[in-house]
Amino acid sequence: MGLLLLCNGAFMLIASFVSFFYKDEATTGIFLASLVTILVGVMCMLATRNHKKEVQRKEGYIIVTFGWIVLSLSGMLPYLFSGAIPDITNAFFETISGYTTTGASIVDDIEALPEGILLWRSLTHWIGGMGIIVLAIAILPLLGIGGMQLFAAEAPGPSAEKLHPRITDTAKRLWLIYVGYTAAETVLLSLAGMSFFDAVNHSLATLSTGGFSTKNASLAFWNYSPLIQYIVLFFMVLAGSNFVLSYFAFKGKVQRILKDEEFKYYLGFIFIFTVISALIIYTQANVPVSEYHPMVLGSGESSFRHALFQVVSVITTTGFVTADFTAWTPFLTILFFGLFFLGGSAGSTSGGIKVMRHLLIIKNGLLEFKRTLHPNAIIPVRYNDKTIKEHIVYNIIAFFVLYMLLFIIGALVLGAMGIDFVSAIGGAASSLGNVGPGLGSLNPLSNFNALPDAGKLWCGFLMLAGRLELFTVLILLTPYFWKRV
Repeated sequence: MGLLLLCNGAFMLIASFVSFFYKDEATTGIFLASLVTILVGVMCMLATRNHKKEVQRKEGYIIVTFGWIVLSLSGMLPYLFSGAIPDITNAFFETISGYTTTGASIVDDIEALPEGILLWRSLTHWIGGMGIIVLAIAILPLLGIGGMQLFAAEAPGPSAEKLHPRITDTAKRLWLIYVGYTAAETVLLSLAGMSFFDAVNHSLATLSTGGFSTKNASLAFWNYSPLIQYIVLFFMVLAGSNFVLSYFAFKGKVQRILKDEEFKYYLGFIFIFTVISALIIYTQANVPVSEYHPMVLGSGESSFRHALFQVVSVITTTGFVTADFTAWTPFLTILFFGLFFLGGSAGSTSGGIKVMRHLLIIKNGLLEFKRTLHPNAIIPVRYNDKTIKEHIVYNIIAFFVLYMLLFIIGALVLGAMGIDFVSAIGGAASSLGNVGPGLGSLNPLSNFNALPDAGKLWCGFLMLAGRLELFTVLILLTPYFWKRV
């Protein structure tokens, strides 16, 4: 925890320097938050320096879950100390939404926030995107702590594929790709006409599949520049794919990418849903074309671009918006709501259930027909030409059941707080899937500020559970976890 706080404080220090450069009057608050966070981190490390440094699976789950909570509690200090978000509940919601890369906000006027605070919002995305836990396990060996247990608990997706026998080297390779993509997008967006500050912030939010923007209208602010939106689109697709595949691409192992089932279905889903959406938008809905002709029916390129952008944004759970997709047609509203549950690839920074889990559930379901006809036959589920062990299939089925159950409970709790049906199911699905925009009063052109304080805290819990793949958080709520075996 002390190490995580030190890292968090260092990122706050960067935000304070940017604040000082822009003279936005938030420098003192952010710098003070950085000092407090670093001081508490140093105290934690000194207090535990002589303790036995042994991390087993149980400790891994505890460190990851409580690490995220500690980061969120410390991460809200810049908002509070600078006065940008003076309310504690709102500051906590904004912070945990950032670290979990959900991108739901309570800020009514984003453009009025100081530059240092805007950068800090984006940094919380970037830190949480690949997981500061993965960053930390590249440093933990310095303290004599093994990191495999942490990586297994934090790495997004049903499995954590190692690129190198040493887990710390795997973490370093993942972060190198992550940093490289972020830098590349920043350069391209700057060349495309976006200011350097906006380019940095949107790159941080894109690669983390977070969705915080520096503009009230999100990416709709740049509807006059299709090039900017296509650049963001490209990197959203990369961020929503397995980062292991990016590693293979850089190593020249293209065949590994082409043979990957999840990647093929991931692109296939994007293509199918984009075609459906584009056709409906082209014939039935108004979409923004440019700043001079904001709403036009039947523009081919614009219909395709907005359809592709919103499909990718929702599937990868980034949450950027170029238009209010809930205002297009009732069919598309239902379609996009369904996409809230799809998610990107395992091993990506996206949230949701993940394409791999959907594939294995569907494959197992279809094989049940064969097993019914041939009850004595052994018919395993195969993925990427490999047999999947039964316990993995059971784990994925259990995950799916728990996910849907938590979604229903999440919507019921919001409904009990007086939230209308559409907003409740949209808010629960968006929070649990780390998508960002919801439905109803929580639509893409609105925010979560209308929720009561209890509703914001509840959505924060759903965000945390969804970001850490359910089991990591929910297992801590079981009595069995705390029993000595």
